[in-house]
Amino acid sequence: MNPSAGCGSTGRKWKRIHEYLIQSGLSFDFVHTQGRGHAMELAKEAALGGYEMVVAVGGDGTLNEIVNGLLDSGNAKDITLGVLNTGTGCDFARFLGISRDYRQACLHLVNPQKVRADVGVVECQKEGQPIRRYFISAAGMGLDGEVVETAVKGPRVIHGNLPYFFGILQSLGTYRNKDIRIQLDDSVEDVRICSVIVANGGFYAGGMHIAPDANLQDGLFEVMILGDVGKLELIQVFPSAYRGAHVTHPKVRIEKAAQVIIESSERIMVQADGELVGEGPATFRIVPSALNIAI
Repeated sequence: MNPSAGCGSTGRKWKRIHEYLIQSGLSFDFVHTQGRGHAMELAKEAALGGYEMVVAVGGDGTLNEIVNGLLDSGNAKDITLGVLNTGTGCDFARFLGISRDYRQACLHLVNPQKVRADVGVVECQKEGQPIRRYFISAAGMGLDGEVVETAVKGPRVIHGNLPYFFGILQSLGTYRNKDIRIQLDDSVEDVRICSVIVANGGFYAGGMHIAPDANLQDGLFEVMILGDVGKLELIQVFPSAYRGAHVTHPKVRIEKAAQVIIESSERIMVQADGELVGEGPATFRIVPSALNIAI
């Protein structure tokens, strides 16, 4: 449980959530995360310690760490991932249709239906060293990565989705579209882009319906390629993404692929589930049926 998630609201709600889980008849242990990376360590320990389920209580950042911990354990096939969406973004829970009301959300943990869900993994560079990161909702490069980098560097007094929006505003002034080579499975092309989003789930960035046709069980990414748009066009496209209407814009393409490779002679940043990972070149691969998810 990440008490800082949701601008601290998770910590304030936890007593009520805890009591409700007990009343629901669940037997469980809980741990408060102590900082960045701690949820990853806890999830790995739980997977190796014989637990049947690990529940992410927090937002998308907490969930991403738990996904990485479970898969790094090598024991993910024997454990189920549950989600209580108490953070600000909660894109994956939104995609699964899990209620933001914790009372309703707790019900799916009592007698859960389970699905085998795909997960994405990205391999890129960080400070000259190779790095790998799993993601459950979406990863991206281009403006998307630069916005996350700017948000990470922003003032810590800004919470919730505001760092992302401030990151967009700041990045718009300095960002230049990138020339990339993109390989979608066996198809290769050179193209100038504003951003590429590699989506496993349907939502990202606090509610953008970036991939309306995403499917967690088809073994494929939905790849959204935003082409060489100007700033005014971007301002027009941006709000339409919350409705999924961006897909009709002439400079937006949606492709399907199990592997995506992006290279560029320019510096191009990589994010995964809203976490800054590193910089390109990058390879994104789908990991089919990687996790058991309680829905």
